[in-house]
Amino acid sequence: MGWRTLIVAVDTNILLRAAVGDDPRQARSAAHLLQSADRIAIPLVALCEFAWTMRRGYKRPAAEVAISIRSLLNSAKVLVDRSAVQAGLEVLDAGGDFADGVIAHESAWLGAEEFVSFDKQAVVLLKAQGKKARLLA
Repeated sequence: MGWRTLIVAVDTNILLRAAVGDDPRQARSAAHLLQSADRIAIPLVALCEFAWTMRRGYKRPAAEVAISIRSLLNSAKVLVDRSAVQAGLEVLDAGGDFADGVIAHESAWLGAEEFVSFDKQAVVLLKAQGKKARLLA
């Protein structure tokens, strides 16, 4: 009989419970799942929601959110688009929204030549990183 590898996909709420621990029962369950799974697939949208909820809902500083995301990246068992996550972290570290970095990265991968937004801060931060970005008025 062969070995079976358990690969789980986690939703935003699993990541939040593990990071925040605001519901002790769910936090234990989330931590157990993350520790016992052989591989953990984390969709980019889950990380974008995680970063947004930590910043806006839990009022956590960007540095704390970045540490949480980097700790996930440091695990060899985590399956994620690491280059997109790194792009998100670069914008988060510069004072912007994690999702803006992910969106700009994925858009470039899809062939977009320019990031366009009504969000002035996102445009300024992406331009500062050498990316082509334009503010739509």
